[in-house]
Amino acid sequence: MKGLLIRWLISGLSLLLVSRLVPGIHVDSFFSALVAAAFLGILNAVVRPILIVLTLPLTILTLGLFLLVINGFMLMILAGLIKGIHIQGFWPAVGGALILSLVGWLTNSFINDHGRFQYIELRKGPNGRWS
Repeated sequence: MKGLLIRWLISGLSLLLVSRLVPGIHVDSFFSALVAAAFLGILNAVVRPILIVLTLPLTILTLGLFLLVINGFMLMILAGLIKGIHIQGFWPAVGGALILSLVGWLTNSFINDHGRFQYIELRKGPNGRWS
């Protein structure tokens, strides 16, 4: 539960970061970013898998790059649902989705379900193998 809350806060902060880095995306307040992060999580859990299945041939044809388009579309849906999020066009949405995906990947890589930072340390053993 603690890990979920930390990831949610980081997602809200990353939405604010995206609004600073990507021209065409504006977030009104931190509260709007937190609400948007919660809704984005719900959209990614419910709508995104359906879109991925429906566009699977196109995703395979583009070697997975079409997933960025789907993520951008998720952000545009989010902007339509949440009043404090403004996205002015498709390409800013794709750019913002790329940054949000990278931050989410890093967050999930380093924060476990208990809210603790984790890492894997590889050491070379006496037999010359990594363990």
